[in-house]
Amino acid sequence: MATPNLASKVGARALRTRWVVRAPIALYRAGLGFVFGTRLLMLEHTGRRSGQRRYVVLEVVDRPAPDQYIVVSGFGTKAQWYRNISAHPEVRISVGTRRGVSAIATPMTTTESALALDRYIQRHPAAWAKLRETIEAATGEPVDTLPMVLLRVR
Repeated sequence: MATPNLASKVGARALRTRWVVRAPIALYRAGLGFVFGTRLLMLEHTGRRSGQRRYVVLEVVDRPAPDQYIVVSGFGTKAQWYRNISAHPEVRISVGTRRGVSAIATPMTTTESALALDRYIQRHPAAWAKLRETIEAATGEPVDTLPMVLLRVR
């Protein structure tokens, strides 16, 4: 794991700052999620203990089919949203001009995740280099692979 540069340190701090990572949720809930295009989506999921609706904005890593989205958990399987969808896979997504669409979230195997990450790296090498360094600075751990989730629109 390389020593992070200033941009990665700032990005890592932003990823650990609740109001920064939650800011896009307000835009999606106001019907303005389309400004992020289809590169990001808002995932509405159910809290595994509370049963309450929860929201997170995630990067779309791949679109294997028109009604399928692959998203990544930069904080691994310990991320709250990841743990919640493992308990309650019925979710809703908002992406582009689509709002509140029902979907099923399925965690991908390590092999499937590695293949999806490889495809992402091939398509976005510069973005991956920056993102990898930022995630490593935020988590303090090297990133070889990341858990991914397949979202299938119903």
